[in-house]
Amino acid sequence: MKLYFHGHNYKYAAEQMLLTLFPDQRPEYPAGTPEEGEDRLALTLRLGETWATASAVLTWQGRTCRKTRRCLPPPEGDRVARDRAFQQILKLAFYDAAAVLRGKEPPWGALTGVRPVKIPTKAMLAGATAAQAEGILRRTYHVSPLRRALAMDCARASLAAKAALSPREVSLYVGIPFCPTRCAYCSFVSADVGKALKLIPPFLEALSREIAAAGRALEEAGLRVRTVYFGGGTPTTLTAPQLDWLMGELAERVDLSGCTEYTVEAGRPDTITREKLEVLSRRGCSRVSVNPQSMHDRVLSAMGRSHRAADILAAYALVRESGIPCVNMDLIAGLPADTAEGFRASLDRVLELALENITVHTLALKKGSRLMEEGGAVPPGEEVAAMLDYAWSALRRAGQVPYYLYRQKYMSGSFENVGWCRPGTESLYNICMMEELHTIVALGGGGMTKLVDAAAGRIARIPNPKYPKEYVERIDHLCREKEQIVRFCQADKEV
Repeated sequence: MKLYFHGHNYKYAAEQMLLTLFPDQRPEYPAGTPEEGEDRLALTLRLGETWATASAVLTWQGRTCRKTRRCLPPPEGDRVARDRAFQQILKLAFYDAAAVLRGKEPPWGALTGVRPVKIPTKAMLAGATAAQAEGILRRTYHVSPLRRALAMDCARASLAAKAALSPREVSLYVGIPFCPTRCAYCSFVSADVGKALKLIPPFLEALSREIAAAGRALEEAGLRVRTVYFGGGTPTTLTAPQLDWLMGELAERVDLSGCTEYTVEAGRPDTITREKLEVLSRRGCSRVSVNPQSMHDRVLSAMGRSHRAADILAAYALVRESGIPCVNMDLIAGLPADTAEGFRASLDRVLELALENITVHTLALKKGSRLMEEGGAVPPGEEVAAMLDYAWSALRRAGQVPYYLYRQKYMSGSFENVGWCRPGTESLYNICMMEELHTIVALGGGGMTKLVDAAAGRIARIPNPKYPKEYVERIDHLCREKEQIVRFCQADKEV
């Protein structure tokens, strides 16, 4: 779609809303004047003596609609607040015009961010009632009733998690960027272990050094680890002796005495063995993810997985025998070769296992994935909607409640990913990570450290290299970067 701006240059805000409303369109910025009959948006911002007014003139499939929104501009000295206010009215004017021309509204209405739960949570922290917070989602952003219910449940879980945290607690993420094979939908930069076995020993040696540096920084800053999360990739791509050594290094070099939740993504059933689970259990792991994504062999084959549904059930039985108390499984709605009926059968089969946690993702077409680069037939948005509608009702009937959610770009039907659980088995790490409740210290490949000063609303991000080879080569620098934890905390105390 061709975009024309007048009185501003808020490209990102317009592109976010374009992706939400017209996911098959990409922005174009032509020179000159619009051509007759072209699909286009003219987005204008005018500052008057009292009001700031945004107007959107949208032409789509031969029809044109004009809508306006306005706000009282924040003080000129507060640039951040002004930018936020102006972008909001521009996006809402665009949304209003598109809603008229399209004749329907997306499930999340005018919300474009990845963290919709932050809106009701922030409102309730400021003193709003739950009904008032939900009203913001309804009136300002036109969020559908079902998605409002999801957001409000997750907001309550976020508030409960926030109340359970102590001021000097952090979470620890350990990224293991290796997988046995690469799934068709995956854009995570992880090394196929069949081609990269030689990278694992130097990677682990470098990771040991980063663990030691993080342990020293956390001790100096007076911080304690509340949760640990091993992700990837697939951490259980490592052998049982490698896992034992790595978890031992973490326990020796970082104080885990205050850790109440220790998660390891076993992920791929073809990487799970009795010996590895024995190591996880002995080393204090309390939560394991076994992620089938589908319980149908033809769908597993289409997305590039070498295991089958029977392997998933066998891996799950091994986890239960290990005594690890909490098990999560992931499913994905919208996978190639899947149908609404097939997805329902997968979910029903998973529900029969009486899991503590179930995460339902919506397929996102990610840049760098084989599915994005090579193309491939995926279920249409209407069919994905039917999958999710069934999931939300079936999970609630099974006694599961939603406790965290997030959205992604290029997601089928502009839907969401939702974590469900039996009450009392919420993953604290998932809530803290998604709602940015406290500092997440990332180690290993592809992680992102987020230093959070919640009181000041300040977040500093420190990325780790994605590729194992680059990670090993930069380990000296990464170890020095851990000193930023101490400096950030010192600045926090001064404030």
